[in-house]
Amino acid sequence: MLGMELNGLPLHPLVVHAAVVFGPLAALAALAYLVPRWRDRMRWPMLVLVVIAVGAITAAYFTGKSFLNSRPPEIQTSPQVLTHEHRARVLFWVTLGFGIVGLLAGWLHTRTGALRVVLDVLLGVGAGAVLVLVILTGDAGARAVWG
Repeated sequence: MLGMELNGLPLHPLVVHAAVVFGPLAALAALAYLVPRWRDRMRWPMLVLVVIAVGAITAAYFTGKSFLNSRPPEIQTSPQVLTHEHRARVLFWVTLGFGIVGLLAGWLHTRTGALRVVLDVLLGVGAGAVLVLVILTGDAGARAVWG
């Protein structure tokens, strides 16, 4: 992996802030998109926020792996860090799925019927999962650092 530092500071503590902001914003935009009267207005904000959130959470995931590999073994194996690492892995994969569904929902914006229902259900579930997992992952990371 890359050095994943900026001016000697590890990137992970810097990029997690983008993940913590844009993950929930994208999830809330997706939930607003599900409201039929807001759907047209929320299409592009939802799409933009989903792309940014996927990028931010992906960056947080990979910089976190790099950051962890640079720490001493006793830190790498601490229970708090392992909990944070596990939740981050789940969040990463859920976010990728949420991103795919969000892009599909936006691309197939005018579709109706069963496809719309399936996309809406998947988008709602994905948005809820991202909201919950960002909170749980961030909490585990904060506990790993601050106790």
